[in-house]
Amino acid sequence: MLDPRLNPYRRDIAAVHLRGQVEAAHFVEGTVYEVVEPIADLRRAPAHEAALDTQALKGERVTVYETSEEGWAWGQLESDGYVGYLSANALGPLGPEPTHRVSVPRTFGFPAADIKLPPMIALPMGARLAVTHTIDTFAVDSYGWHYPLGHIAPVDATHGDFVAIAEMFASVPYLWGGKSSLGIDCSGLVQLSLQTAGQTSPRDSYMQERLLGSAVTLADLRRGDLVFWKGHVAIARDAQTLIHANAHHMMVVIESAAEAISRISAAGSEITSIRRL
Repeated sequence: MLDPRLNPYRRDIAAVHLRGQVEAAHFVEGTVYEVVEPIADLRRAPAHEAALDTQALKGERVTVYETSEEGWAWGQLESDGYVGYLSANALGPLGPEPTHRVSVPRTFGFPAADIKLPPMIALPMGARLAVTHTIDTFAVDSYGWHYPLGHIAPVDATHGDFVAIAEMFASVPYLWGGKSSLGIDCSGLVQLSLQTAGQTSPRDSYMQERLLGSAVTLADLRRGDLVFWKGHVAIARDAQTLIHANAHHMMVVIESAAEAISRISAAGSEITSIRRL
């Protein structure tokens, strides 16, 4: 059976490319839109109180298969294939192809090349921009907003150390399904850090454990290894410390690997694997 979190199908409607693989009353092509808000929540059901599964960031593409009269768009994210419901107000027609992405935890877009002006927008790491030109120390996007050049990078730029990116999020609040400096969860921290470093990553920890890297032992732990428990993942900073978003501290913390492993073990969960990228 196909995972409905990664395959757009329900009993009443499904993506046309799934015809013959699932049963649905109607099959549709879908229309590609762009996320125009800084952050768009993707929920499990069409309600603001529904579970938050993940977040889409500005500039991301979404294939929408249905838009309800209540203003919910049901679709699939291009970046990691997640399926769910977003506010239709967070989506707009496709703009120019993004050329850059935000490479710091948060940045501002100013109406002109002047940091003393009130910013018009605040964007999280991973948001994508179509930069048209530069002025002094600013990059100007297709909306005319000016971003500090040091806060963005070409979309195809790579970074040698994704752990250093994760470390920028120390003390960010824990948020189930979150993927920004306003709130982030354990697998979101891994995915966002890897994506900013130019590497692809699935969204959930169980997918990351299955698809990323190769197995190593705890005795050989080193920087960049991913440590997995059932439903949780942490990033090794070195052989002695981990960084992870967790519900015990309700934030992203750097802590002793031995202490984290002992505490999680006492709560009834043992390490399931350690993966080296």
